[in-house]
This record gives sequence, C-alpha cells and structure tokens, in this order.
Amino acid sequence: MRYARPHELLIGKRLRSASALSLLATLLILLPWLAAAFPQKPPERIVSPEVSADHRVTFRFYAPKAKQVLILMDGYRKPLHMTKDQSGVWSVTTDPLVPDLYGYSILKDGLFVLDPNNPERRPNRYLSDNSVHVPGRSSLPWEVNEVPHGRVQHQFYHSTLANRDRDFYVYTPPGYDASAKVRYPVLYLLQGFSDEANAWILVGRANVILDNLIAQGKAKPMIVVMPLCYGMHEIIAHGWEATRTRGLLPKNYDKLREDLLQEIVPLIESSYSAKTDRESRAIAGFSIGGFETLFVGLNNLDRFAYLGAFSSVGMGKQYAATFGNLDSNKAPKIRLLWISCGRDDLLLMENEKFRDWLASIGIRVQWVESPGAHWWPVWRRNLSDLLPQLFQDAPAPSDYWTQQVQPQR
Repeated sequence: MRYARPHELLIGKRLRSASALSLLATLLILLPWLAAAFPQKPPERIVSPEVSADHRVTFRFYAPKAKQVLILMDGYRKPLHMTKDQSGVWSVTTDPLVPDLYGYSILKDGLFVLDPNNPERRPNRYLSDNSVHVPGRSSLPWEVNEVPHGRVQHQFYHSTLANRDRDFYVYTPPGYDASAKVRYPVLYLLQGFSDEANAWILVGRANVILDNLIAQGKAKPMIVVMPLCYGMHEIIAHGWEATRTRGLLPKNYDKLREDLLQEIVPLIESSYSAKTDRESRAIAGFSIGGFETLFVGLNNLDRFAYLGAFSSVGMGKQYAATFGNLDSNKAPKIRLLWISCGRDDLLLMENEKFRDWLASIGIRVQWVESPGAHWWPVWRRNLSDLLPQLFQDAPAPSDYWTQQVQPQR
C-alpha cells in the first residue's frame, strides 16, 4: 500500500480549497437567477380589500418584483401609491369613504391588472376592474333591504335592422303579473360606451334602487328595459378609436334610434304588460347613453315624455342640425328634461353649453350639477333622484346628494 506523500497532501488541500472558492463564486453569480427561479413565497392569505368600521378601505397586492403599484379608484383624482413590505405585499389605506360601491383598478408597473384577492368584478368590454362595497345605512336606495323584489330577465332578439342577434335586460316590479290587466309605464335605460347591457344591474344596482323606492312609495311601479346602446357593431368593434372615427358616431345614433323605436319598443309592448302612450314612456342614460337619450328623446317627443341625461358625451356643436325640429312649441310636450353632470367631470362644460342652448330656444331643463366626476356613484345617485319624478302627476323629488360622492383628491 502506498501512502500519500506530504507534498501530495498539500497539493490536494489546495485543490480542494480552489474548488470550494470556484463553487462559491459560481453560486454568487447564479444567486439572482436562483432567486428568480424560486420566487419569494407569498403570505398564506391576503385580505384585499378590507373595509374598516370607520369606512376606510385597505388594499393589498402581492408583487415582490414590482417597482411601482398604484390604485386608481372612484372618488380620487390622483392614483393612490402603494408601499411594499418585506414579504413583497404592497398596501395602501384610503381616507374614510362615503358609503357606496366603488370601482378600482390596480396599475402594476404601468399594466392594469385585476385584484386576485377580490371576486367582485365590474364587467366591461375593454377594461374590467374590481369593486368594493362600503356599507351604509339601509335607507340608501342602492343597499339591499328586506322589501319585495322585482325580477330581472335576460332577453334575446334578432335585429333585422342590424342583422345581428342582440340582447337586453328587463326589470319587472314586485307583483308583476303578465296575465293581469294592470299595465305599467316603461323606462328605457341606456348604459355608457364599453359597457354591456347588464351594466345598470351589475354595477348601477338599478333593480335594487327600484325595489327600495317602490317599497317606500317614492317611485311608481314600472318596467325598465336596458338594451345595448350600440346602434351598429362597428362602434364597439373599433374600440376607443370609435369616438374619433369620422362619421361613425352619427351613424351609430341613427341606427340606435331605429333599433329602439322600430324593434325594441314594439317588442316590449307586445310581450309585457306595458302602457303604450307617450306619457308612460321615459328614456335615460349616462355618458354616450346620455347623449343617445337626448338624441332619441328630443327628436321623438311624440314617443317620450320624460328624459334623463347623465354626464352626456358626444353632443358636438351643431345643436340646431342635430335637433332641427326642436323649438319652444315642443316645450309643453316635455314632462321632464333632466340633464346632469359631475362638477369634476371633464364633460361639465359640454353639458353646460347644451343646457344653455336649450334655454335659449325656450326648453326648460332640470339641471343638476353634482359632486364627483365620470363615475358610477354619480350615475347611481342620479337614477335614485330621477325615478321618483317619473310618471307622477306632481313629483316630489328626493335628494340623495346629502350622501355625497367622495370629492376628488
């Protein structure tokens, strides 16, 4: 047996030391790669959003590698900047909020993402986001209460004018019986651009508001029809560019009017226990649906007596051309012309100019300038105030602006 000589043992020891140093250097080089390959384990449970007793909302979002995470929320003009803790969870807490339902988006390094910890979503054709409910008093009309509830039906029809299958939603009041002789007035309620036909139900809570107001005797029982506000498919297929595509919006308005008056209204009046006189028809909407309300309603006062336009967009400047038959002689036909806009809405000036033009030709307007911007909390309150004034001999408007939407910060 041969034993290692001293110089051989020394060389082996040096080689082993060199190998250890080389391995250590390799590990240091690979450390960032290993960290990326095996990311930090997220906390077992992330609560987001969390609503406290004082109506503050805390948002949390796990993104250990993100450089910046923001919250864009109804009620805030500027984004809420989140801060990251050692576990990689970003968080931010709001000021106390007025009870309502608020939409919010997460902006992670410039990319919009949904809150993975919150199942409450607001559907939209272009940008779905999340919502958080800050509960309030049961007297608020958008809070669910133990009152008789109406029904919401999802209906389909084939539009011969558009040569497409389309849908709409119909709310029928508590106690509605299609076989009974009782007939109801009808409100046609339009949503905004990029929304689906069910936006007034899922986000606006129109059915909850109606249930509560009817139960309190503040609103008359009525049928509410919520169609898509797109007169032609191209208007939605073009995305946000549709509003800047020359000639597309006017065609959309004309097609919507045809679809509504020639197909939807006759379908409703033949399928539901609906009244058919103009005094029993109303039309309302917000954003692009607000202008469509004005375009259809004011140009067809033989069909509609009540109009409600919230935060309208798209009026243009050629009022006389768009509403060529409108003058002071038509004023007596209008039972109610409600036009409103949030005072922080970028559309406020546009709506004010149209209001002033109507006044200049002798058309009386019920003008409402409310707190807030282009948000659902504004439109939810507008609907809550409008409904008690529809189909009434002497309407006594209620005022839900005492529970104001949160001012912008």
